[in-house]
Order: sequence, then C-alpha cells, then structure tokens
Amino acid sequence: MAFADILLHIDSYPDPTPLETVDEALTLAARLGGKVTALAVQVAIPVKSNLLAEQLVGLTALAAEEEARSLEACRTLTAHVSKAAAQAGVASDAIIERVHIHELAEHVARRARTRDVCIVPVAARFDGQGEVAQRVIFSSGRPALVFKSGTVGKGDELGTVVVAWDGGRFAARAMADALPILIRAKQVRILTIVNEKPSATAGLAAEAVRHLATHGVKAVVDEVDAKGRAIGPVLDRYLEDKAPDLFVMGAYGHSRLRELILGGATERMLQDPSVPVFLSH
Repeated sequence: MAFADILLHIDSYPDPTPLETVDEALTLAARLGGKVTALAVQVAIPVKSNLLAEQLVGLTALAAEEEARSLEACRTLTAHVSKAAAQAGVASDAIIERVHIHELAEHVARRARTRDVCIVPVAARFDGQGEVAQRVIFSSGRPALVFKSGTVGKGDELGTVVVAWDGGRFAARAMADALPILIRAKQVRILTIVNEKPSATAGLAAEAVRHLATHGVKAVVDEVDAKGRAIGPVLDRYLEDKAPDLFVMGAYGHSRLRELILGGATERMLQDPSVPVFLSH
C-alpha cells in the first residue's frame, strides 16, 4: 500500500523554490512511493494603472517583466524536477499553469483535491507557501506534507514516524490518511501529551495502537507530561529528542471574520517545522 498520486507545489514568485529544496521534496516523494507531479504556477499580475502611473514607473511593463520572471522560474524548476526525479528513479511529470497572483493558494488547493497528498516546501514564516499549505490543508479535503529546507535528510527509506494522538477527530483523520506511510515506516510512535488538554489522558493511545496493529503496524506509545507548559515548546523538545523522519498530526483551525485561526500546535508546525509534517483536517 502506497501513495500513488503525489502533487508537489514549487514556488516561482517572488522567490523561486531553491533547487536543493526541490531535491528534498523528491526524497520525500520517494519515501512515500508513487508518482509525483510538480505544479509550477506562473503568476498573473493585474495592473490598474493610469496615464500618470505609466509615465512615472511604467506599471504595465513592470508587471510584464515580473510575469516573465515567474515563467522562467517555472521552466527552470520543472526541468530540474524531470532530471532529478529520473536520476532518483521517481516517476514524475510537470505542469505549468498561469494563475492570478491572489488566487494561487486556492488554485493549488483545487489541484490537490484529486491527489493522495500535496507536498509543500515552506521557506520562512511569512513565505507565501505558508498560505498555500493552509489552503491545501483546510480547503482541499486532502492531506499536506509540509517541510522546511534542511529537515529531510538523506536516503529513500522511511525510518521513524510519530503520530500525534489526543483522541480527537482531527487526529483520527490524520492517522487514517497517513496509514500508507505508517505501513512503510520502520518504526511508528504514538505521541500523547498529557496535562495539556482535558481530553488527552494517560492510556489514551491504547486504542490507536490496537487499530494500527490490525493493519500490520506495530506502534509504541510515548506519553509526555506537558506540566502546564504551552504545546509548542513541548513538541519542539520531543521532536528534537526523537528526530523522526515524519510527524503526523491533525490540523485544527476555524474561521473568524474570514480569518483562519489556527490551533497552537498547528500554527507552531506550519511556522517553523523542525521535521517534515503530515497534516490532515
């Protein structure tokens, strides 16, 4: 059992995804199995100009230059994917599409709806890829695999995978979506952080272990006492100690006045993931 249909979004504007980061994404894809399709989006920049603006700064020409720069980045990135994937033995293809700059994130989410998982490299906290990751997670109905450059490591084998478990429906969805990954992993650990929320209690992970065993996945349980600390630092310390190849968790968020309010753990993992993170909502 493996993921057969993987989408990889690579950024073209304003700063293209570094080629080294693309290579890391392909390493993740190789660990998951299946075919990867690289989606590179050329941004379309609408111009509301007037005669004075054109005379002063040439807005129309400037927008055209930026669009051309985005297209060139798309071509460079997709060519690299084709070459690097072939060398790594990963089946791949590539798509270049032109999309309004303000509709990019939603466009990627729509494309992700007919894929098993969407890989999204995140360069920095305020990178546009963060919005892409959020839209995929909360709008596509499919999981996202988010990672920061330098966190993937070498090798195509999937070693340790940690599943965050609080007994809630988001955790259940994430565990179910990640099952093809868990079957491939060498080691699976179930993490429950107690004394952080009332529902997460000692012994809670026993049913998750039982369920995974019916699929041939042997898991061990880690119970970590938060001792009243915020969830972010607790997760950071645990992940630093265990250094897993992948962290699986349910993503929590709700809308308020058209703004997406993320749960503490979700926000922490999207802002600065220390390991690749598989998120489902």
